[in-house]
Amino acid sequence: QVQLVESGGGLVQAGGSLRLSCAASGSIFSINTMDWYRQAPGKQRELVASITREGSTNYADSVKGRFTISRDNAKNTVYLQMNSLKPEDTAVYYCRAIAKISIGSVTRIYWGQGTQVTVSS
Repeated sequence: QVQLVESGGGLVQAGGSLRLSCAASGSIFSINTMDWYRQAPGKQRELVASITREGSTNYADSVKGRFTISRDNAKNTVYLQMNSLKPEDTAVYYCRAIAKISIGSVTRIYWGQGTQVTVSS
């Protein structure tokens, strides 16, 4: 199994910054894409940003130019640098990884427990 643990959430004023981290551990053979999703109260979970093992990135239009996703493959860790935060960025942020636990295993999706980000106006 693969465990994902997020950290770095908290309360910040509008215009401020936060950096989220998500470390993967456990029986890991390889990790392909790692993503950040978020879910605000009463809304569906949405993709914020994704990054492939090779470093190709993709962002939601709402965060382009403000958020940066990066990863350290040696540490099986993905980061989300969030700048110029807005109240509408308030949500629980979840890390997701697409990974294999052995060379012969199927690729599975793993989720973290989430970390709360609250942006005050």
